[in-house]
Amino acid sequence: MMLDDPKTPRPPLLKSQTRQSSWRRANIAKYTAHLAVQRALLSGTLQKQGCEVCGSNAVDAHHDQYEEPLNVRWLCRRHHVKLHYYGEDMFPIGRSSLEAQSHEE
Repeated sequence: MMLDDPKTPRPPLLKSQTRQSSWRRANIAKYTAHLAVQRALLSGTLQKQGCEVCGSNAVDAHHDQYEEPLNVRWLCRRHHVKLHYYGEDMFPIGRSSLEAQSHEE
């Protein structure tokens, strides 16, 4: 790929020195994946789903691998935070919502 190719992904330009921009510079792969999800949602190529654990419609996109930016799991904030705090064993990939709810209770 040529650098002048408009389809070539480029790292975002971050000129400010805020806490958020500092995080973005330190976590460029994560930030790039977040931007890819935002663009895909806006274009309609990706659609939000209900939380895979409880079915809530207020969800965050969770990346298991940032190298696959559009491969996300939809989790409500409560379950997304739990997944990051307790680890991947909390809500393993492919586990049904009913199994997860019985494990949670």
